[in-house]
Amino acid sequence: MELAFKPLHPHFVAEAGEIDLRETHDDRMLERIRDGMDRFAVLVFRKQRFSNEEQIAFATRLDGELHRKTGISVLQKSRFGDEALTDVSNVGADGGILEPESRRRLYGLANRLWHTDASFQDPRGRYSMLAALVVPPVSADTEFADMRTAWDTLPEATRASLEGLQVHHSIAYSRQTLGFEFSEGENDRLRGAVHPLVLSNPRNGRRSLYLASHASRILGRPIPDGRLLIRDLMEHATRPELVYRHAWSTGDFVIWDNRATMHRARPFEDTVHRREMRRVTSLDTGDPARVAQSA
Repeated sequence: MELAFKPLHPHFVAEAGEIDLRETHDDRMLERIRDGMDRFAVLVFRKQRFSNEEQIAFATRLDGELHRKTGISVLQKSRFGDEALTDVSNVGADGGILEPESRRRLYGLANRLWHTDASFQDPRGRYSMLAALVVPPVSADTEFADMRTAWDTLPEATRASLEGLQVHHSIAYSRQTLGFEFSEGENDRLRGAVHPLVLSNPRNGRRSLYLASHASRILGRPIPDGRLLIRDLMEHATRPELVYRHAWSTGDFVIWDNRATMHRARPFEDTVHRREMRRVTSLDTGDPARVAQSA
């Protein structure tokens, strides 16, 4: 069976044809999905019914080593027993909706900032895979920004000036911009990581800006007003024509390339309506096909 992709945006994002990813083990089909990721950077799969274990298993088959040093893990242990599975939900361990002043809820509010997953780690995140289990009866969308077209549409002189720059990414920095406070011990575990400002996909050569709300400062050479430069580039990358907004349905499974996109959650009445989602993020280590085969 050939897997088809229907574009959902002029520059990126596509919806995949009917497929049960739980039963997808064939190397050829997995490579077809990777090719789709190289082309579109965001893929939407419908009517998926993963268990927690099945989601982790598929992510490993597709892309190998998984991210387990999540930011939320410094606050509490995963209620699923595996730190690879991030709880992107507004419910607690007791199954009830989180209270407005819950520390976990306040931590999660930063997901409304434009960001990439695991940019604060080395190795950084590559593919994120988010499954929608319970969707509220109100709009609770996620927006994605195309960082490849953002790079392509910069003036040539600007692109040249960005070459070779490095950026420090810190999840503590992004949370602190919203007033969230970490303890001294938590801060010690969230020192961040440094990555190039411009990335190239080794599979197809596509270049992209690599930014996020986690981007705290520019390194590499003196840059006047470096934080303003980060802000200006993020505004350039999130112009309406470069943004896709995904309206979730139960069973949706969305995969995105963190090296080529940013994303953010849109607000909804999260102290009233339940939403349950599970995310797995792979690490950017080597060629996806070879890494997955050896995992």
